Amino acid sequence: MKAFQSVAVIGLGSMGLGMARSLMRGGHEVRGCDLARDALEKLAAAGGSAFNTPAAAAHDADVVVVVVVNAAQTRAVLFGPDGAAEAMKPGSVIISSATMSPVEAQEFAARAGEHGVLYLDAPISGGSARADAGELTVMASGSPEAFSAAQPALDAMAQTVYSLGEDVGVGSSFKIVNQLLAGVHIAAACEAITFAKRLGLDISKVFEVISKSAGNSWMFENRIPHVLEGDYAPHSAVAIFTKDLGIVSELGRKQSFPLPVASAALQLFLMTEAAGMGQDDDSSVARLLAQIAGLELPGMERSN
Repeated sequence: MKAFQSVAVIGLGSMGLGMARSLMRGGHEVRGCDLARDALEKLAAAGGSAFNTPAAAAHDADVVVVVVVNAAQTRAVLFGPDGAAEAMKPGSVIISSATMSPVEAQEFAARAGEHGVLYLDAPISGGSARADAGELTVMASGSPEAFSAAQPALDAMAQTVYSLGEDVGVGSSFKIVNQLLAGVHIAAACEAITFAKRLGLDISKVFEVISKSAGNSWMFENRIPHVLEGDYAPHSAVAIFTKDLGIVSELGRKQSFPLPVASAALQLFLMTEAAGMGQDDDSSVARLLAQIAGLELPGMERSN
């Protein structure tokens, strides 16, 4: 196994750029591609090489990490015009990290195989700060050969890598369950802190008390500080959860499985996006609820 690899990162948003930096700190040569010029400039400033197309970034790379928004974008950057898959050398590996249905992951693995390329179904969790620190959680499934080829890159990007078997699609299924919980927990946290405001409570004190009590969750502890600071810069955008909970809802429909709590959370995210906050931090659900209730949370006075 190589100690160091040439790694292409396709998608240099808040997660992808952090992952690229972690790979560079791990000693890997990093090549990147993104539609946004400022993202390419940030990669170059960190010591990576910037390219305008996925194919150019993926040429001669050992690993291609795909960190785009959804399955449609994954399909485009891998198999569309100037796509990465055709430019990759046989035996190299795709680490596919976008949230998607297991059926789509299986499709992409089969198409990668037609190019002689390995495919690791490897959704991620942890947020932008942990991406930048190389401390992500990866839920991965794929062949032993894919795991072996991807391991040095995974070691640089992740604190925990769960090997979930050889069947592509299992990793994506695990991520869907995670996103169901994450979306519900964010929505519940935003509802709770806004309800506390309606009750006339000091919401900073509410955060202090609840974060040490049984009602706490990782999302409450992580997202409510954004509300308290009135800072809705998108660490993870509202639109991510309209997409991910939409996938959850569609899979539930296909499985004839009721998802009442996830469906309620999806509606809150859809309402928040419809109110013009789709590209803001997902804690903006609290702002939506505050607007409905005629309340003013920190930062809202600046947006009025």
